[in-house]
Amino acid sequence: MQALILGDGPFGRAVADALGAHGVALRVAGRPAAGAHDPRVFAGVDVVIDASRGDSVLGNVTAAVEGGVQRFAIATTAWESDRRRVAELLRARGAAAVAASNFSPGALVFAQLVETAARLTARLPGYEPYIVEWHRHAKADRPSGTARDLARRILAVDPSRDRMSTPADGPAEAGTLEVVGVRAGTNPGRHLVGFDGPGEIIELTLTARDRGACASGVVAAVDWLLAEPRTAGLHPFEAVLDVDDRTEVRAAS
Repeated sequence: MQALILGDGPFGRAVADALGAHGVALRVAGRPAAGAHDPRVFAGVDVVIDASRGDSVLGNVTAAVEGGVQRFAIATTAWESDRRRVAELLRARGAAAVAASNFSPGALVFAQLVETAARLTARLPGYEPYIVEWHRHAKADRPSGTARDLARRILAVDPSRDRMSTPADGPAEAGTLEVVGVRAGTNPGRHLVGFDGPGEIIELTLTARDRGACASGVVAAVDWLLAEPRTAGLHPFEAVLDVDDRTEVRAAS
């Protein structure tokens, strides 16, 4: 089995180490000088792991399916504006991809805990949710993909809030979810979700010690994609770990 990792940054190298230790033959490709990969680069590739940049995902998937690739793990963020087009392209070409803002198994469990807490506190008077996330100085997107996913989950179950806000927006407005991003040093990632209530605060925290957990999740996604034919289109990481009983996850698997 041949894997191709698109993206030679810190996360791409962590995925390469994890897949190599798993016995997978692989290549790593950095950003092409021409701006887009030649489909011929993907000859003989069984699975592509995209660990590049959000603005490269659509072009990468397009070139890869033209090169004959049918399996993808999309492990980058900030490509929401192209999500529909990527999903349509995969379905049209009979290809399947697992996509997640964070491939850490712990991050998935954390997100579900946050969703449950948001649903419960939304029923109580006076509880206000917020998100604070820390990452390395060089991280490009702010808020992070993980923070945006957490925000979406909270907004989906809290009818009193309709959008996310950041400090740049000015004073927090009623009905918004405050999300604060800190960029400093080499921190691989920490997310804190709080619910400030009358006389008390509930806080949930996920701290990444390194990129190993995310890389292990990509390995699990690759194994899942190769285990049997999967329905064409995008699949959530929940389908890989089978830790969610929601109907749409069962259907996606």
